[in-house]
Amino acid sequence: MAGFTREVAYRIFAHELKDTSVALERDLENAYAPQYVLTPTGAKVNRVFIVGTLTETEDIGTDTEYWRARISDPTGTFFVYAGQYQPDATRVLAEASVPEFLAVVGKVGVYTTEDGNVITSIRPETISVVDAPTRDRWVLETARQTIDRIKRLEDGSSENLAMVEEHYSLDLEQYRQMVASALESMR
Repeated sequence: MAGFTREVAYRIFAHELKDTSVALERDLENAYAPQYVLTPTGAKVNRVFIVGTLTETEDIGTDTEYWRARISDPTGTFFVYAGQYQPDATRVLAEASVPEFLAVVGKVGVYTTEDGNVITSIRPETISVVDAPTRDRWVLETARQTIDRIKRLEDGSSENLAMVEEHYSLDLEQYRQMVASALESMR
């Protein structure tokens, strides 16, 4: 496919992804148009790169395998769903042991319930078993990138500032505390 480029996979802590409630409009004319979400620290995200501890897996499929996994980082829990269209990720989840460190690259899915709550999950493209030093490096780099986004919001240089102000409280201290807590957990 000429001209095809993959979206960047952003590093986002679970707490921030859980707080994400804005799904941006997608181009309905283009069946391949990416779906973006806007996080409270101003990241416009289609794909994420997460690393955490696998705390639970369950095959919730009825006719075919469809796996749900909970993966925890120092700030909260990600929900990952993989089925027949993600065969490699499904295999990893089916064979993984609790607790094990997993690295996941995937697309953010957004679901709005009837009562208006927004639930985020990840549809994995790849899942790999990793070691503790890899998880620690992910925490450090995710902390740095989160602080950088917070600073861009505060100094007005974020390209998504207007949308963040429209949809979220700009109480960024909670995300600074989230980063501090994540870093503290590594001691």
